[in-house]
Amino acid sequence: MASSAQPELWRTEVGDAVAVLHIPGALQRARTFDIDVSLMVRVPENNAEAWHALTLDIDGKQQWSRRIASSCPGQTDGLDYHCRVALEAGPALRIRAVAGTRGAVVQRLQIEAREDKP
Repeated sequence: MASSAQPELWRTEVGDAVAVLHIPGALQRARTFDIDVSLMVRVPENNAEAWHALTLDIDGKQQWSRRIASSCPGQTDGLDYHCRVALEAGPALRIRAVAGTRGAVVQRLQIEAREDKP
């Protein structure tokens, strides 16, 4: 029997270097989430050595990490990451994104988790 409940959507957005999203456990069913993490930084006009980095941890384990040179002097640049996470019935999920920069300045760090319903 298919469930008529709306898919879950969890989101957090900060203007800082650390974002944490907690998704409570569901005792009655397993769930799958599409996770999107987005970092946007402001790049200085004249800093050729600026860089930005993004690290994603899921339940305390590093899932992904990348550091790149910041492009677009005087504008914005960013990093995005997407993954899918399957949760068995019961456990909660903790997603933590950490931004690192040199020269560039974090404008927005966002985590979004959308439940994929069959």
